[in-house]
Amino acid sequence: MNCVEISSPDARLLMTPPRSDVERIRTNLPTELPDLSLDGQPTAVLESPPNPVLQRSLWRWALALALPVMVQQFLALAVSLSDRFIAGRFLGMSEAQMLRYAERYAQVLAWQTLPTGLGGTCVAANLVRQAEWERHRVVAYQSAQTTAGYLSWFVSSFTVLVTVGATALVARHVGAGEYESALRAMHQALNLAALFGLAGTILGYVGVEALVWALQMRGLAAEYTAAYLRPIFLALSFQMIEAVGLACLAGAGDTVTGMWVLSGVALVNLPLSWAFCLGWGPFPELGFVGIAVGTACSHVLGCIAVLCVLARGRAGLRLQWHMFRPQRALMLRMLRVSVPAGVDSLSVVLWQLWFLSIVNGLGLVASAAHGIAIQWEALGYLSGGAFAAAAMTMVGQSLGAGSPQRARQAGWTAFALGGAVMCVMGAIFYMLAEPMFRLFCPYPEQEPIVRAGVPVLRLIAYAMPVLASCIIFTGALRGAGDTRVPVLFTWIGFLGVRIPLAYWFTGPSWQLGLLGAWYAMVIDLVVRGLAFLIRFARGRWHACRV
Repeated sequence: MNCVEISSPDARLLMTPPRSDVERIRTNLPTELPDLSLDGQPTAVLESPPNPVLQRSLWRWALALALPVMVQQFLALAVSLSDRFIAGRFLGMSEAQMLRYAERYAQVLAWQTLPTGLGGTCVAANLVRQAEWERHRVVAYQSAQTTAGYLSWFVSSFTVLVTVGATALVARHVGAGEYESALRAMHQALNLAALFGLAGTILGYVGVEALVWALQMRGLAAEYTAAYLRPIFLALSFQMIEAVGLACLAGAGDTVTGMWVLSGVALVNLPLSWAFCLGWGPFPELGFVGIAVGTACSHVLGCIAVLCVLARGRAGLRLQWHMFRPQRALMLRMLRVSVPAGVDSLSVVLWQLWFLSIVNGLGLVASAAHGIAIQWEALGYLSGGAFAAAAMTMVGQSLGAGSPQRARQAGWTAFALGGAVMCVMGAIFYMLAEPMFRLFCPYPEQEPIVRAGVPVLRLIAYAMPVLASCIIFTGALRGAGDTRVPVLFTWIGFLGVRIPLAYWFTGPSWQLGLLGAWYAMVIDLVVRGLAFLIRFARGRWHACRV
């Protein structure tokens, strides 16, 4: 067949379809053509799976993260309350000691009525000193426990220098699906934990006496406080590694492991403190110091448990020894988030210690009552702390998944749930304040502690909503990496409100005693609670880099 060449323009035009036909063909074409496999069959178009962080129910997610933390924190609180119980009842005056106390005062009265001269006066003075020592010993224990509790809180806040950055970085990387980067962050966080823990042990152990003296503690109570704190400082490195390992797991979305480990720490702590204090079985009888020895030993065991969990692997995180090689850039990135948060937490404790020195200046009774009230108040702020941990993880992972709106909703959800729980705790404080105090103060010489403490525990019940704002929004902002502005809120609240008002209310102008100091504390919480709420509501934390 001969081929005909069509070369004229008119001929080529005849071979071109009309424009209307071209448009019709284009309109009828499918928008996405199926991919054909080698055998000519269509294959499905692959789509990236939806991010699970963006699919979860917020309130269920918040509860799933907060409830394990709350369980382990309440068990830790049970340990603290048990320690208070030991010091208040078993290290206090027994019935036999009360009888000896009465006999000594009878002897004093007898010596004072006899014309025995200088020798009799000296004997009477010695008997008075012995009797007074018996009477005040239990109050000194409880006062020392108050100051030691604050300083133990300082130790816990010291861990924030690493834990906040560890949680924020791990949460961001997990939210973005970058598990290799999350692993590197975890290993560098553990390096920092060991380094900071060792430094804290040395500084704390060497400077404990000076620290106690600066807090206006004197005499027997000062000796008890320093002796109590030494075992706590010795175990600081172990506590740091324990806390940082669990913070990394929390950032990966696993708070259940923290619940089991810290619950185990609490359950071991309880019998160990009693055994070392009272000398059960093969354990030495160490008295008041034995309470702290039991606590230190339990944290050593907790550290070992965390390392074992991470060695086996959990929540996508697993120890790999070659990753412990220091990476300066990653450490600095982590510290950029953690150090402002650590300064915030340590500032809170430092200003709290300043506030405590004002309370200690009111006498042993005020100090003991303050410590017991703070111990019961922990039911409220530990509940808020559990939801703050949830908010930190939820906000961090939501931002890592690229959804600031989801992060905002997560913060408000955690605040609503945590605030409701804290308000319930406030109602309990108000209704049961007196029996809560008498649990630790059964003896007649402790009656002034009850009278001083019951009004302040009822007062703090009214502050639960603003305290919830302070605690939970702090966690939410830390999850976003916004750790610098909250430091200003802390400093303004304490240095501009609480400390000046505490001096004023307890000074000669008002003379309100311990209740006046707590009025100052509540006003401070109102100011800071509103500041944190406004900061979160404005949403500028969306743009923070981690």
